[in-house]
This record gives sequence, structure tokens and C-alpha cells, in this order.
Amino acid sequence: MAVRRIRLLGDPVLRARCAEVEDCSAPMVRKATRDLRDTLEDFRARRGFGRGIAAPQIGVRLRIIVIRTKGLGALINPRVTKWSKRTFELWDDCFSFPDILVRVRRFASVEVRYVDENGAAKKIQAAGALAELLQHEIDHIDGILAIDRALSSRHIILRSELSRSA
Repeated sequence: MAVRRIRLLGDPVLRARCAEVEDCSAPMVRKATRDLRDTLEDFRARRGFGRGIAAPQIGVRLRIIVIRTKGLGALINPRVTKWSKRTFELWDDCFSFPDILVRVRRFASVEVRYVDENGAAKKIQAAGALAELLQHEIDHIDGILAIDRALSSRHIILRSELSRSA
């Protein structure tokens, strides 16, 4: 098990646009994918939440995300190819600033194309929570954080304060 340190808000690696993966079978890519899975599971065990993680969050500047829902796993070189006109708002959280929630607007549904760990081309249609998660993680590999998408500066709150005001 290779649990990596999750990079926190302010770390410059979180702002870097990640490089395309050329070879899904490269040892560096396989290791990054395993480390992402292990780190996601560790975070979930310790914090009680988390459905996805992106490579820059563990300091790896590659276009890899790991999603732990709907039978998904590693998505390599994912990109949103279609999106709905309809949007929705939600309080978004992030491993890289785990005590902060940010009110954001996301597309209600998206189509994402990617390759799996074996290099096979894949496509997924996602709506609601999964669409939001995919957008969040793909933003990470583009150097964009949820905090950048805040509806306004008034839509950033400590997790403890949101539950107190609810």
C-alpha cells in the first residue's frame, strides 16, 4: 500500500496543467494509479468521505483521476466532450482543502471520454452527482480548483459552520 501525502491549497502543483499520458502501461503511470487508489481509500477511512482523487493531489503531474463509484476506476486523459445546458448548484468539498466547502455551479450532465488502464478508449454519460464529481476531478488535472469556481467570495465556508447554520 502506497498512501501519498495529499497536497493542500497553496501547493503550486495543484495549479499546474497536467501532461497527457502517452503509455498507460508505463511503470510511472501504473504506480501513480495504484497510489491514487491507496490514497483515496486511506482518506475515506480517516475522514469518512471522498469519491475521487486526481493525480496532482498526490504531486503527480499526469492526466489521471480515480473515481470510486458506479464501477469506475482510473480514467486516463479524461476530457468532457459534451455538456448539458442545464446546470445546478451545490456545496463542493475537496481533499486539498478538506475543512472548506465552496458553493459552485456545475453542468447537470456530461459526456466524458478517456482511456482505461489498459489503454482502451471509453466514454461515459453522467448526470447529477457523478457529473459533478467528474467535472471536479477533471478541473484538477487542468489546474483549476473548486475554490476558483465559487459563485462568489461569500460562497466559501468552513464545513463546521455550514452544519451549524443548517
